[in-house]
Amino acid sequence: MRLFNAWEMGQDQTKQQIEKGLHLYQSNQTEKALRVWMRVLEKSADPAGRFRVLGCLITAHAEMGRYKDMLKFAVVQIDTARELEDPDYLTESYLNLARSNEKLCEFQKTISYCKTCLNMQGTTVSLQLNGQDYEKALFFPCKAAELVNDYGKGWSLKYRAMSQYHMAVAYRKLGHLADAMDCCEESMKIALQHGDRPLQALCLLCFADIHRSRKDVQTAFPRYDSSMSIMTEIGNRLGLIQVLLGMTKCWMIQKELDKALESIEKAQELAEGLGNKLGLLKLHCLCERIYRTKGQQRELRDHVVKFHECVEEMELYCGMCGESIGEKNNQLQALPCSHFFHLKCLQTNGTRGCPNCRRLSVKPGYV
Repeated sequence: MRLFNAWEMGQDQTKQQIEKGLHLYQSNQTEKALRVWMRVLEKSADPAGRFRVLGCLITAHAEMGRYKDMLKFAVVQIDTARELEDPDYLTESYLNLARSNEKLCEFQKTISYCKTCLNMQGTTVSLQLNGQDYEKALFFPCKAAELVNDYGKGWSLKYRAMSQYHMAVAYRKLGHLADAMDCCEESMKIALQHGDRPLQALCLLCFADIHRSRKDVQTAFPRYDSSMSIMTEIGNRLGLIQVLLGMTKCWMIQKELDKALESIEKAQELAEGLGNKLGLLKLHCLCERIYRTKGQQRELRDHVVKFHECVEEMELYCGMCGESIGEKNNQLQALPCSHFFHLKCLQTNGTRGCPNCRRLSVKPGYV
């Protein structure tokens, strides 16, 4: 009986210390929170408590841009999940392992771990598509911001910061530049308060994109440089590709086409190293515009062919009309089977099922 009570006491203490760490973390005392959670990890004999505190450590290190540490804790969490012998714990730990590898741009490993999750019974998966439906892209972060406000002041500002950042990106693409700047400024303010380096880099990139959209490239360039510096520091190679794409567009605005091609060459090297086909598709599209302007027909044809090869490989086309997706702002809709279409095409579909796989359910999914 004494052993049972000691076990229960250990569980209670673990829970209390985890909550203490969460309170410190939400109060912007990140290092103190990490020390509390590390003590729990070292001293707790409760596997479920250890699993939860590892999840906290994984999230915290992800938000700080410490992706190698994130991966280290994800590996430990896998072992803890196996000890618990619970498929839900195991699924969550594999997803964290996938997220960690994604941050480190180890995409083959990411896909492998995601497939492991898909093979586990009861797993729910959501699909995010990097197409161009800016109205829908704006809806979700706005909804997230509403939820954060509903939870009140005690809720972490980090979630508010991320939702504001994604709203800024969507507003910029819709051409609402003043709204984009307001959202990005609020996100950056919180990121600076929390020392959130990854988010600071994203906000600087967004600021630069906003100034570029205003044709103010002289203001944009220093912000791209600052973003690139942080992206390099934290190892965000995908972010570096986005920065180089933005700088390329600035050079194109200034008619400095050779400098634009130099930026594209650097971005292409990164994208090919990562296997980032979406980045390559965007680069081929920019090259097409540059070589068309320069009147270099052979290079132009090469990049047109490569662009369409990327579209085919990524299946970035509507399953009904066959037009490519991502070249312009379109309203898109995904179905539960993960096939996606132009919304207007789906609305004209005469059958109840998916036009591709003929599944009967046409309840909307999420893009």
